[in-house]
Amino acid sequence: MTYQKYITIDPKIMAGKPVIKGTRIPVDLIIKKLAQKMDIDEILKDYPRLTKEAIQAALWYASEIISKEEVYPVSL
Repeated sequence: MTYQKYITIDPKIMAGKPVIKGTRIPVDLIIKKLAQKMDIDEILKDYPRLTKEAIQAALWYASEIISKEEVYPVSL
């Protein structure tokens, strides 16, 4: 899946936070809701402009960002 279809970053929207295109729903909000064990259907009910694909794109985006973080060696 490609997240570019669903995620946008615009300094004029939510101070440049990654959001779902066409909304002001930040990616981090979706991740937090999932981390709080909120069911996808509950999220969709609370945010009717979202789609399951957009939620999956938010997860994909987060994983891409994390995978690009530099890892520093741990001293033993």
